[in-house]
Amino acid sequence: MTIELPFPGLRGVPTADEPQTAKEFTSDQEVRWCPGCGDYAVLKAVQGFLPQLGIRRENVVFVSGIGCSSRFPYYLDTYGMHSIHGRAPSIATGLATSREDLSVFVVTGDGDALSIGGNHLIHALRRNVNMTILLFNNRIYGLTKGQYSPTSETGKVTKSTPMGSLDHPFNPVSLALGAEGSFVARTIDSDRKHLTAVLSAAAAHRGTSFVEIYQNCPIFNDGAFDAIKNPDTKADAIIPLEHGQPVRFGAPDEDGLGTKGLVRGDNGGVRVVEVAEVGVEALLVHDAHDEDPSTAFAISRLTDAGYLNQSPIGIFREVERPTYDDQARAQIASAASAAPGTAQDRLAGLIGGGDTWTVV
Repeated sequence: MTIELPFPGLRGVPTADEPQTAKEFTSDQEVRWCPGCGDYAVLKAVQGFLPQLGIRRENVVFVSGIGCSSRFPYYLDTYGMHSIHGRAPSIATGLATSREDLSVFVVTGDGDALSIGGNHLIHALRRNVNMTILLFNNRIYGLTKGQYSPTSETGKVTKSTPMGSLDHPFNPVSLALGAEGSFVARTIDSDRKHLTAVLSAAAAHRGTSFVEIYQNCPIFNDGAFDAIKNPDTKADAIIPLEHGQPVRFGAPDEDGLGTKGLVRGDNGGVRVVEVAEVGVEALLVHDAHDEDPSTAFAISRLTDAGYLNQSPIGIFREVERPTYDDQARAQIASAASAAPGTAQDRLAGLIGGGDTWTVV
């Protein structure tokens, strides 16, 4: 039995015989992160939403790289692999391609995925392999004790940049959209409801789902996301994205709707406006299913266009296109059906075919 729509991302993955609970997806290992780390909240959310997928634990695999977040596989009672630095997407690609019966997740961090693992990440997104990538972004190297990372802001003072970082930071969502990611989203560790909804949508998507999770590091980069977490500022800081809805945020008006919004800019990008000044009709309506990623990319750039304390949150892009692993399996099946004889016969023909030499 396999999961049917609305979960095309799980097509081919056997379902569980009976309902499961979060406890069944929780391992017996002691969870060892620093007190207050945002990883705890993400772990609880993942353990909570996995049973909702209705698939067996033995058909779930978590592959991680190196970093604090990469301890994830130890704490889930599923199959898992704590792999090598930056290479988790490559290992996950092999698993997803060779085993259609697996639901494959990658857990990585901003350093692991965007520094040594940068090429592996963008090619997984480009190929659209059927996997879900969770990128924990705390804008710092936590495991190695507080060096600046590829997402640290310019001027960041750390142990490795005592006079301030000179690097321009990556925007993970912009990077994923530029690599033609078919599902790209951003959520927050402390918003359990939003986090669970985004993770569920990512798992349901067939293709590479990329989810950036803003995650606080209380030891080496505490307060990096205070603007979007503080009750006094988050209304202005969070720009919620909902498919089919005008993009509004800010302090609510008398109708409970945000007083700020997004409109198209003269340069083809987007800009923040006061709704009262332009009218609701002028606001940009979010279309996550638009085949052209230009608008989603423009929205993702807001954080780097002078709105340093504001961040779009939600699903930026969710489109359907062929997946690498489905096409690879189809090619193999086609080649096998076209070749006569058994698998052993075909292998012998492959080895003995073409030019051969006798070495004496």
